[in-house]
Amino acid sequence: MARYTGPRTKIARKFGEPIYGPDKSFEKRNYPPGQHGTSKRRKVKDYGNQLKEKQKVKYMYGVLERQFHNTYDKASRMAGQKGENLILLLESRIDNIVYRLGIAPTRAAARQLVNHKHITLNGKVCSIPSTRVMPGDTVAVRERSRSLEVIQDFVASASKYSWLEFDSKTLTGKFLNMPIREDIPENINEQLIVDLYSK
Repeated sequence: MARYTGPRTKIARKFGEPIYGPDKSFEKRNYPPGQHGTSKRRKVKDYGNQLKEKQKVKYMYGVLERQFHNTYDKASRMAGQKGENLILLLESRIDNIVYRLGIAPTRAAARQLVNHKHITLNGKVCSIPSTRVMPGDTVAVRERSRSLEVIQDFVASASKYSWLEFDSKTLTGKFLNMPIREDIPENINEQLIVDLYSK
């Protein structure tokens, strides 16, 4: 399955924020990568800013170009604002839900747990990271996988979200309802992405 496997800190430095989570390397060198990283940059035009925002969201959620475009098309057919719909569709992917529940420390780790069949959706094993979770669905760690060290180490320190319910004893979470845009902490200007695709 296609996914980005290159250097993550370099991508975070490109966008000027730790989009993959806490990163000590980024904190030490929080300027753009390359030999001209510390020099003054040229002013970026509107199209450049729009493209940069789209690329940032793609890397953040671990989605490639065609899948991202298909998600945007689906968001544009839904009622409401296209940009918010896009973010909500990305947030309702099962790999993101596993990350939000605190079962994995990063989205990449959550994707791997799903790929390796450690996660169930409504009691059935799910191995497709892009599977959409609907309100009322239950996401859990398979019984045989609950003793995995990577899961046990992170569950205790996980952040809590109002649209998710999580039982740390059974490692079972429930997707209560779709979040509102204000509940999503990522620094994303989705209007730039809408403007880009509207051209």
